[in-house]
Amino acid sequence: MNSIDAPVATRPERSPLNAMILDDIGHGIISLEPADPKELLQQTRIAKKATGISAVLNSIKYSITQAGVRRGTLPLLQVNQNGGFDCPGCAWPDPDKKRSTFEFCENGAKAVAHESDPRKADPAFFEKYSIAQLSEHSDYWLEQQGRLTHPMILEEGAKHYRPISWDEAFTRIANELRSLASPDQAAFYTSGKATNEAAFALQVMVRSYGTNNLPDCSNMCHESSGRALTKMFGLGKGTVTLDDFEKTKLVFVVGQNPGTNHPRQLTALQEAKRAGAKIVSVNPLPEAGLMGFMNPQEPAGLLGMATKLTDLFLQVKVNGDIPLFKGILKQLVAWDDAKRGSAIDWDFVKQYTQDIEPTLADVRAASWDDIVNESGISQEQIELAASWIRDTDRIIICWCLGVTQHRNGTQSIQEMMNVLLMRGAIGRPGAGACPVRGHSNVQGDRTMGVWEKIKPAMAANLKAAFNFDPPLEEGYDSQSTALALHRGDIRVFLSLGGNFLMAMSDTRFIADGIRKTDLSIRIGTKLNRADLVTGRTAILLPCLGRTEADVRKIAGGANVRNQWTSCENSMGVVQASRGKFNPASPQLKGEVEILCRLADKLLQGRTQIDWAAWADNYDLIREGIAKVIPGCEGYNQRAQQDGGFYLPNGPRKRNFTTPSGKAHFTVNAIPKTTTPPGQLSMTTVRSHDQFNTTIYGLDDRYRGILRDRRVIMMHSDDMARLGIEPHDKVHITSHASDGSLRRLENFTAVIYPVPRQCAVMYYPEANTLIPIDATDASSNCPSFKQTFISVEKA
Repeated sequence: MNSIDAPVATRPERSPLNAMILDDIGHGIISLEPADPKELLQQTRIAKKATGISAVLNSIKYSITQAGVRRGTLPLLQVNQNGGFDCPGCAWPDPDKKRSTFEFCENGAKAVAHESDPRKADPAFFEKYSIAQLSEHSDYWLEQQGRLTHPMILEEGAKHYRPISWDEAFTRIANELRSLASPDQAAFYTSGKATNEAAFALQVMVRSYGTNNLPDCSNMCHESSGRALTKMFGLGKGTVTLDDFEKTKLVFVVGQNPGTNHPRQLTALQEAKRAGAKIVSVNPLPEAGLMGFMNPQEPAGLLGMATKLTDLFLQVKVNGDIPLFKGILKQLVAWDDAKRGSAIDWDFVKQYTQDIEPTLADVRAASWDDIVNESGISQEQIELAASWIRDTDRIIICWCLGVTQHRNGTQSIQEMMNVLLMRGAIGRPGAGACPVRGHSNVQGDRTMGVWEKIKPAMAANLKAAFNFDPPLEEGYDSQSTALALHRGDIRVFLSLGGNFLMAMSDTRFIADGIRKTDLSIRIGTKLNRADLVTGRTAILLPCLGRTEADVRKIAGGANVRNQWTSCENSMGVVQASRGKFNPASPQLKGEVEILCRLADKLLQGRTQIDWAAWADNYDLIREGIAKVIPGCEGYNQRAQQDGGFYLPNGPRKRNFTTPSGKAHFTVNAIPKTTTPPGQLSMTTVRSHDQFNTTIYGLDDRYRGILRDRRVIMMHSDDMARLGIEPHDKVHITSHASDGSLRRLENFTAVIYPVPRQCAVMYYPEANTLIPIDATDASSNCPSFKQTFISVEKA
């Protein structure tokens, strides 16, 4: 068996001492433990309700502490407002009509303050700290050093980043890309914070250059949703709008923690409850936001009075979703077999669907013993949930990464969608599918063409609009990019935002692959771990944030143009985003301009696009979007309307855009993932003070785990069986199918109400344990949500 240690944050030849220290303590690229005893783990009572005055006070405190009174508060009045900017946090939609003055949540306020940070990671900062010194600090500390202010370069063999001019940076990147034996030796990663204009410019540049290597963060999160929904409905997006929550009668919230990750969704759930809907929560963990919601925009909420949200909590085992929903389907079919039409909407099924018979046969044959054992839910609870489904056709099923990030994530979603199809709960008010996206524009990036595959229609539209032949061969997604990096097949790696190193599974594997590149480039606002684990040469390109004005002089400098961008939310609405505040540094450029200036250097003579003009006038990019992307006709005008505009969504109107024109039922086997003897089934979660890989603070307030993230949450019975006491230090080893081992040391064990034989750790600290080849067979999405581990006392 091969024992794989956690990765090290520096290139070994630069700092062998630091590498040795990090390996010895078993941390890899994660932070050293805090030396101050005040910063060590504390555990408090688990919250039973979320938001309220504490969220307001925490938002204010964080905003002022991070950005000061003015920059920390004034931008909040512009967040998600017509004429303002799109929140750089999650993708939950804004109301179409009346919007609150405070159309943001605690995490949104933190995202804005994080971006408005007046501190500077400037050339003097990089002169002070070597890469080895920076590597000794935590990811949290790195981002707390402030905004990047100047383009910086880390030359091969150097110990420090140094400043570089924009023109030299663009020239060096372009020369490196042009020197490659093939365009396929470069990969261009995209974060979901990139705007539509940036995403579109990127995909046009990359395809003009000659490759489809366009990995993006959706490969790691909702790729399984897109595959399942496209297969069954013909479109990889959800079918509901925000108004449907006021009309629904039953909401399932599956594998999701909206109180932490999408707090504004709680308002929609509250409205559903007040309109008479029932809510079923499906999750291995009890989450405070789903139990009770104290609406901070209501006096009662500020006083601590909560709306009870969850009517039925189904605490599934890790990866128990398919057996749970198969049990629901089995009960519906049994009722309908006894009395036809009592549980299946046959009129809808016959008119709008196909392939129901194999699905019926599958659920009839399913064993109740398998369903109960694999889901962890009793037959009585499953029958209760099924009875609520039988009694209404106004059903919304919401889900997030707790469903998608499994080896069978696509099949889990398909089984949930089978339930909606049987009840005709698609394309009617108050009913449908609701994948809850993470980053604010992750869905927009895909709409704009950031995808390793290229559809024939997209290729034809690009050729017609810009007179070049896009490559047709499938490129690398995020997981295959990681494999190519490790093989040494990728020589140049460019990241538009994000933190590919920490976002992917198998962190040591990713780090080793990135170090094999000749050049790594990241466009971003703040320093992160990915800037310390680099290619032989690394370039940092600092960009404007969403809050900041992107102002361009016009013809002689007498006039200025205030550039704006646009985003697509989780429900397919596109609207303008206008930053209005002074940039953190006069050196900063917008991410759109950066890409266009680079394309101008790279593609001179190879394209008819005037990239310099695109850099100076984003209206020209949007004119291109209108020509290439279906449903975006008149983009410049429509995106600036109050509330923006909805993109076409056939399934929302029961127009299923599959090849047959009908929705497809599917057959999905119950995964046989019985936990091996002596091991636990580990899943990863985000903390309350976190957004994706960005750590705002060290307190997971609602779960009562404070000041430390290097913890493992376990059932008390499992701790007793393993001879582990609360707050003992433990070593954790993961077991891959190929027999290899991955190990993290000196984590703290805490008792938590998780199912027996299950455990919970924080993302991204636990990513080192997850093998690179543990992915969904359909979507290639990494399996962050189930890894078999053993735990031993240190």
